[in-house]
Amino acid sequence: MFIVVVMAKKKSSSGKSVFNMFNQNGLKVILGLVATGSFAIAFGQEKIQQYVSLSPSSNSACLEQFYREIPPYLLKESLSKHSYALCFNGFNVMYSGVPQTPLWVAEALTPQRLSQKIPREDSFHEENNVATEHRATLSDYRGSGYDRGHMAPNADMPNKAAQFDSFSLANMVPQAPKNNQQVWRELEEATRALVTKQKLDVFVVTGPVFQGKKLKTIGQGVIVPSAVYKAVYMPKTGAIGAYYAPNDNSQQVRIVSVCYLEEQLGVNLFPQLTEEQKRNTYKLPLTATAVKANSAIQYSHWDAESQCAEEVSSEQLKALQKNFKSGSTQSSSGSTVKTGTGIDAADQDAIVKQLVDALLQYILQLLR
Repeated sequence: MFIVVVMAKKKSSSGKSVFNMFNQNGLKVILGLVATGSFAIAFGQEKIQQYVSLSPSSNSACLEQFYREIPPYLLKESLSKHSYALCFNGFNVMYSGVPQTPLWVAEALTPQRLSQKIPREDSFHEENNVATEHRATLSDYRGSGYDRGHMAPNADMPNKAAQFDSFSLANMVPQAPKNNQQVWRELEEATRALVTKQKLDVFVVTGPVFQGKKLKTIGQGVIVPSAVYKAVYMPKTGAIGAYYAPNDNSQQVRIVSVCYLEEQLGVNLFPQLTEEQKRNTYKLPLTATAVKANSAIQYSHWDAESQCAEEVSSEQLKALQKNFKSGSTQSSSGSTVKTGTGIDAADQDAIVKQLVDALLQYILQLLR
């Protein structure tokens, strides 16, 4: 019954073409929608239950930077080599001693957090929590022609301690000057505008992309990314997508799905979201001025082509959570972290609604 009601609403807003489509396909379409919709709801409930034991209740401030306190998960074994789970003030980093850059940086942006304005004070420094042989140095960047590009930007930081941490080279990648100073700066501003203008919590995962047989290096072996990305998710509205920008001076940027990124990276960026959610792609703003207080982000498309990251078991996620704890740095494993109570009914309803909306978008796209 729930599916039929939702479809009725969709039908009224889709015009004559959808009406004719239903006339042509009749009972097959309706039965297919009900069957597939029922599966989506069941799958959504199963997904919710999978993460009940992983839902927020730990005492770790680090885990609060992840949606549902669940970090991105490295699926390729090669990515884990010389990796460091770093807990900073206001953001977390999965650092790799192979490229000597972060693989991903995660932060939770809220209206309250961004209400704190502090003047910028540059304090670029090497990261002492990384072994010397895996550590990027200030001299690596000097005279390289590349900027020390923040992944978690200084302007996102709510206090002096977080600001200082944001200038760690563990939070930096070699970024082309026009990419860093113009297009990337504008995307960072647009992301903050979603928080401040629309009063939304936004969970962000940012990092480099390394593609190509022969990548540039600077200094003593810091690898220059071929591109940089920023994946964003807004739980209140279900809006999701990612910015993807070549790491050059072309000032190009594309909006892609999270599944597209996961396929390129070999990382499950949001393990707590379903494949259906991650295939959704919204029209993310490219500048802060494009964000309007009373204008929701519009849906763009369903990505039916990209290969989403494989699911991660609860046991694997719990093990990863242990690496992120306030005041800790882990190169392989760490101390235990408490897990807690369940997801409340309102959140369950919101997740199921997003699953159903995703399903409807996909079916309508197939039948166009």
